[in-house]
Amino acid sequence: MVKTAVEIAAAVRAKELDPVQVTREALARIEAADGVVGAFRLVRADQALAEAAAVAERADLADLPLAGVPIAVKDVTAVEGEYASWGSRAGSSTVSTEDGEIARRLRAAGAVIVGLTRVPELCVWPSSDGPDGTARNPRNPSYAAGGSSGGSAAAVAAGLVPIAHGTDGLGSIRLPSAICGIVGLKPGKDVVRIPGENGWFGLSTHGPMTTTVADAAVLMSVLAGQPGLADLTDPKRSRIALSTQVPLTRAPLPGAFSRAVTRAGDLLRASGHTVVPGTPRYTAGAVGGLFARWVAGPAEQADGYDLAALQPRTRAHVRLGRLLATRVRESTRERWLERAEEFFAEHDVLITPMLASLPLKARTWHRSRWLTNVLPSVRVAGFAGFWNLAGYPAMSVPVGVHPSGIPACVQLVAAPGGEALLLGLAAQLEAANPWPRTIRGGTAAHVSTY
Repeated sequence: MVKTAVEIAAAVRAKELDPVQVTREALARIEAADGVVGAFRLVRADQALAEAAAVAERADLADLPLAGVPIAVKDVTAVEGEYASWGSRAGSSTVSTEDGEIARRLRAAGAVIVGLTRVPELCVWPSSDGPDGTARNPRNPSYAAGGSSGGSAAAVAAGLVPIAHGTDGLGSIRLPSAICGIVGLKPGKDVVRIPGENGWFGLSTHGPMTTTVADAAVLMSVLAGQPGLADLTDPKRSRIALSTQVPLTRAPLPGAFSRAVTRAGDLLRASGHTVVPGTPRYTAGAVGGLFARWVAGPAEQADGYDLAALQPRTRAHVRLGRLLATRVRESTRERWLERAEEFFAEHDVLITPMLASLPLKARTWHRSRWLTNVLPSVRVAGFAGFWNLAGYPAMSVPVGVHPSGIPACVQLVAAPGGEALLLGLAAQLEAANPWPRTIRGGTAAHVSTY
């Protein structure tokens, strides 16, 4: 069983573990399994070993929250000596001369960056595939690992690294986390402040992807620069609403996903919380606002890219985004925010399924036309994007399993400032209903609800 980030860091701080050896072991796992999993676009073997050796010599070793912890970062991250490809061959391959803010915070905390994880082109799609490979779901490799942080989810679920960095613009942390059966947290708007960054008109933010809630709390504290988030505490007695209604479409929901919501509600009720049915008043205007941002955000980012070199599906997406850029209006967000505030005046937390359908199968989606990609993308993400538009924190937590082997995860949503509450509730679910951490550490038979 791969140690958790919390366990590794504690042992490295106590000088009971050598961070170089920890990194060697992670690199060996990657070499052995990533040919199947497809999690990494780039592995930084020599550089990571040198970084690990430097961590061991740091004067502040005893204070590092991620001392010697191997971490995978999404391939959108500026790392000194590397380039962020954003899953595309159409952009620049000029290497960064210095770390970006995310890499800087991770290194300052003692983490060792072992590689950059696979993403779909411009992070548009919920399948992380491209000409160089496909990130597969370690729980069932016939399915994609999701996207756009699919490589990060696959790396963690396969036990290659204990933690990974992701970004979430319309569910890109939570969806692959749910597909692969790990913990993923999208913090609220401006919790992770990166100067000059406003991805997808403010929809996108950075967050943790881990196998345990405690690891998510520590990584969240580092990304946000808020050390207090690392301290898990029992949450206040909360008013929790359960909803399994797919927003607007009311499409049929796989039974296992609905049962996971009921199960989570039962567990939290037993922990002393008030649990009732409740569904926000979703609006078609919010869906339109999300769609406009989904196409216009990548179109804005693609300025300076070689349009002819983009994948056909992405090229069509960018062209549509340039046409719809004027449809991105702050008033759309404000109207949806009024509905969200109305709901959370009566409830502290909303629990929904994380996936609205089974995820995409693992195949070469990048070769398919735009509409072939769009329809399943919209279908699977039905519960996710509203909370990016509102800027509310939301979290994916494993609860059960679908007969396909795909985990049945729930989404926890709270009002702004609710990251600690979500982590506390997730920790209660984890204690009452532990999940198999990685495919290397156990099988379905070890956990009753799996």
